Amino acid sequence: QVRLVESRGGLVQAGGSLRLSCEVSGRTFGTCAMAWFRQAPGKEREIVAAISRSGGNTYYTDSVKGRFTISRDNAKNTVYLQMNNLKPEDTAVYYCAADARNRSGTRLIMSTRLDEYAYWGRGTQVTVSS
Repeated sequence: QVRLVESRGGLVQAGGSLRLSCEVSGRTFGTCAMAWFRQAPGKEREIVAAISRSGGNTYYTDSVKGRFTISRDNAKNTVYLQMNNLKPEDTAVYYCAADARNRSGTRLIMSTRLDEYAYWGRGTQVTVSS
C-alpha cells in the first residue's frame, strides 16, 4: 500500500518561510515523479511545483518562481517544498502527489497534470497572514 505522509503546515506571517516535506512508502521512490499541488478555498487544485524522478528537472508555476524550491532525497524517500517570502495568496491546502503515469499506464519522468498522479497525500494547511 502506497502512503504519502505530509508534514504539518502552519500559520506564518507574510514574508516568512515554511518547509513542507512528504515521505513516501510502499513504492520505489526513485522511480516516481513527484509534485506539490495546492487548493485555496473556492478554487480548483493547481500545480505548484514538480520534480523529475532523478531530481534533475523541476517545474514551478509562475506565481511561486523565485520563492519556492522543490527538492527530493531519494535515500529518504522524501520530497520537500521550501517556501520563502510567503504571501497571503499562498494560503491553501498543500498536497503531495506521487507517481505520474500517462493513460497507457506508462510511468512519466515528470508531470504537471493533476490527473496523471496516482497517489496523493491528505493535504496540509498553510495559512499566510498579512
